[in-house]
Amino acid sequence: MIRALLLAIGQLSDPASRRVVWIGVLSAILAFALLAGAVWWALFHTALTGYAWVDGVLDVLGGLAVLLLAWVLFPATVGMVSSFFLDEVVQAVERRHYPQLPPPRQTGLGEELLTALRFFALVLLVNLFALPLYLMVPGLNLLIFYTANGYLLGREYFEMVAIRRMGRKEAGFLRRSSPLKPFLAGAVIAFLSTIPFVNLLVPVIASAFMVHIYHSMTGSMTRSDTGLPRREGP
Repeated sequence: MIRALLLAIGQLSDPASRRVVWIGVLSAILAFALLAGAVWWALFHTALTGYAWVDGVLDVLGGLAVLLLAWVLFPATVGMVSSFFLDEVVQAVERRHYPQLPPPRQTGLGEELLTALRFFALVLLVNLFALPLYLMVPGLNLLIFYTANGYLLGREYFEMVAIRRMGRKEAGFLRRSSPLKPFLAGAVIAFLSTIPFVNLLVPVIASAFMVHIYHSMTGSMTRSDTGLPRREGP
């Protein structure tokens, strides 16, 4: 697993990987710049109370709120934008490290959109349910965070990679038959997501990382190994 992570980090030297990183970062910067501009215009052109000093304080607080919102949501926005381009990263990893593979099955825009929406909905849902536990169980909050997010991130990144080769049903079967590797990989991804600035690279690193995890689990598997029909081509 350490080797897979090092290979994934090394994948950042690939032009396709750097392109996805820049698309995500620049798109998030543009989105928050537009948001900040809209909030600034609304605050400084609207007299909320009629008292100049009160409106001045509200303007400053509103600006600080936008900055805080940008700081908290910026990595998530980068990840959301990047998720639509991660197939390029997966293809680059397979070209470099697994050139013997046949072409993957083609996934439509609808399936890719569904995968992205499922990912963010699950992350949001689990963290909302886990939030009281973060606050009520001091000392266990990190364990809860890494367990919940390790499972979710491992599941979604693994299935995102796997469905290109064997379809969603077979990908779920493979993950459930050997759950430890995807879970541990997800925990590593969750940890990287908590490191400032590194978290901006996480979508690309995580995708490349999970490609290696997936292929280490399949190896030379055949149809009889999984018990399910395996689809390698389009």
